[in-house]
Amino acid sequence: MVRRVVVALLGPVAWAPPGVDPKRWRGALAEDTVDLLATLTEVDTAVAVTPADRWLADAVTWPDMAVYEVPEPTPSAVFAALTGYDQAAVVAADAPDLPGLTIGKLLRPLTSRPVAVAPAEGGGPGLLGVAARLPVPGWLPELDLDRAVPAAVRAAAPRPGDLAVTPAWRRLRGPADLATLDPAVEGWETTRALLSGGA
Repeated sequence: MVRRVVVALLGPVAWAPPGVDPKRWRGALAEDTVDLLATLTEVDTAVAVTPADRWLADAVTWPDMAVYEVPEPTPSAVFAALTGYDQAAVVAADAPDLPGLTIGKLLRPLTSRPVAVAPAEGGGPGLLGVAARLPVPGWLPELDLDRAVPAAVRAAAPRPGDLAVTPAWRRLRGPADLATLDPAVEGWETTRALLSGGA
């Protein structure tokens, strides 16, 4: 049986809406992402933080959720910390309304390809997440979820077909992203409450 894990990388958040405390904003995004992971089936779930951000993991994780402390907030550091798994996905923690199906689509290509990436919606740089068979292939470059682009990952692969690019989803990194939030979409309760002044 293939063992899979999905890890939310609780990395730095560079932007917060005007009038919203950045620390509370980061906490709301992380809490909604962790709540989403808790609904996933057939995978283990975890979060990853640097030692300086352990407080955030302690504030938002469920009692049985694994926490990995990593030296830097990168997918490569997370992959290196994982043991006992055949496949892993690392997702950014600033996509509070991310559907579980989108995570499933990130993992699905690993049956035939070693690596998959999901771009961040909006056309600019950045990835929503990256998934890989473990141990990760040696050609996979160090990735920064805020700056990496699928084309650069594909260029590093021995064959273009070694990388799958899955559907994009929005990350909340600026005013334009905030405007795309759909109140009709379920989830993101903590972020929703903070934006409405209810938290």
